[in-house]
Amino acid sequence: MRIIFLFQMAITAALTVLLTLIQVACGQLEDVIIDRYFIPTHCSREVQVGDYVRYQYNGTFKDGRKFDSSLDKDFPFVGQVGVESKVIPGLDKGVQGMCVNERRKITIPPHLAYGVLGAGLVIPPDATLVFDVLLLDLWNKEDKVQIRILHKQQNCKRTVMPSDFVRYHYNGSLLVGNLFDSSNLRNSTYDTYVGQGSLIKGMDEGLLGMCVGERRSIIIPPFLAYDDKGYGTKVPPYATLIFDVLLVDVFNVKDDVKVEVQKIPQPCRRRTVVGDFIRYHYNGSFQDGTVFDSSYSRNSTYNTFIGMGYVIAGIDKALQGVCVGEWRRVTVPPHLAYGENGSGELIPGSAVLIFDLHIIDFHNPKDQVDIKVIYKPAECNLISAANDLIMYRYNCSLLDGTRLYSSDDYPEPPRVTLGQGKLIAGLDEGLQGMCVLERREITVPPHLAHGTNGASGVPSNAVLLFELELLQLQKGVPEGFLFIWLQDSPEPLFPAMDMNQDQEVPLEEFSAFIKLQVAEGRGRLHPGIDSDVILGDMFKKQDRNADGKITEDELNINVNEDNEVPKHEEL
Repeated sequence: MRIIFLFQMAITAALTVLLTLIQVACGQLEDVIIDRYFIPTHCSREVQVGDYVRYQYNGTFKDGRKFDSSLDKDFPFVGQVGVESKVIPGLDKGVQGMCVNERRKITIPPHLAYGVLGAGLVIPPDATLVFDVLLLDLWNKEDKVQIRILHKQQNCKRTVMPSDFVRYHYNGSLLVGNLFDSSNLRNSTYDTYVGQGSLIKGMDEGLLGMCVGERRSIIIPPFLAYDDKGYGTKVPPYATLIFDVLLVDVFNVKDDVKVEVQKIPQPCRRRTVVGDFIRYHYNGSFQDGTVFDSSYSRNSTYNTFIGMGYVIAGIDKALQGVCVGEWRRVTVPPHLAYGENGSGELIPGSAVLIFDLHIIDFHNPKDQVDIKVIYKPAECNLISAANDLIMYRYNCSLLDGTRLYSSDDYPEPPRVTLGQGKLIAGLDEGLQGMCVLERREITVPPHLAHGTNGASGVPSNAVLLFELELLQLQKGVPEGFLFIWLQDSPEPLFPAMDMNQDQEVPLEEFSAFIKLQVAEGRGRLHPGIDSDVILGDMFKKQDRNADGKITEDELNINVNEDNEVPKHEEL
């Protein structure tokens, strides 16, 4: 009997609802009254039949007494609108057309609520119900990830692909605008692989095709986000998520160093190899353009050996095969830079680095002076050598063309005796073997120039380029000598020196004799020293008793002490 009774009640209720709907359609009964007392400024979408909604509500009678509230349950209502609905017809109808963040007061007459039956002890029969509703979320099972590009770089050389590793900043919010998470607040990018299950499905999809520097708004429906589980206390179940994303970095673990040659000088006489020592300027930046380091700011080149592990692997590789004066842009993936750990506070983990390089010079520790003859006169009877006194013109510069110093900066060209340690070793070597009026271009490696310490105006470890012209040449004498015989000296020597045959040779006669030998090409005085000073020193050495004249006995004593004297007159 009970089953038959319940069945009859069900039939009666169904007929009542059907009759009510007919009456409403015919205008015989009251309809739902909707008061849209707050409408958001922006409404991109309204609730339609078949959509899923999530909303908070307060349910009261017309006199204001509350009978139900989602706020008291601390969980909003979630359901589908108009399809096998879990709510009374009036409320189902009342939420249609709502926008997220909209507030409505929905007054529902009894026939669209619980009718003549009421609902247990809570809702009496024929009760008019009032629902105050705030729509929190809205989606449909047919929804897809929505992508809105807010900003995109004009020059986009690479986009995110599956299996790439990305670094990005984001703000994550709910549809109502509540911020639930932000990498910006932590001042740290979110770093992860794309398409390998590390992210929610919607974010995996939303990041594809992004360029570094691009900003996107990615709207993810609940079933492509955290669905019915939510995430912690900040992302409720069934929440549509909005991520505002800025892509900072992208690379793939299979990436190699990328080198873009921007400028290469012609001709390029030599390219770097492993073991060379190089000086270069650089700007170091991230893919978003932020500069993290620069040699220019220190006004000093970076100096290092190539291929020996003194710099990160990517730069070690990129420095091979460069020319002096070349400009390169080098993109270095993290696994060839500072890896997952980064470098202090300067370089974050997993950062792609971009270096703009300008090669200043390079050399090898085994390099010698490189001599290029620019001009050589047809007649060349004398060539410069160690101990010669020369006068020469020069211009000195770095290999990148930076002028350092020049003989033209002084009133007259310099004079110097070669082989006496007065010049840097490479310049001394480059000036030897020249003819008068010959012009040369010599390249001097730093270990034959100013070395690791540099000099005034000369950077450390700098390769120097000299333009040389030999203007004058006076053949010299060996180190330690003031005079040498170029032919055999007279035998016997004293009678030839005693030009007036008075058996004694004063300073004047000694000087006249030596000058005669020089004039006739039989001997040579030390160049660069006043001849009278040299002759005075030579005379004093022969005048053993310091009586102002040299006798044959004094000359013979000196000859016996040193067979080279006076054939090679010592200091």
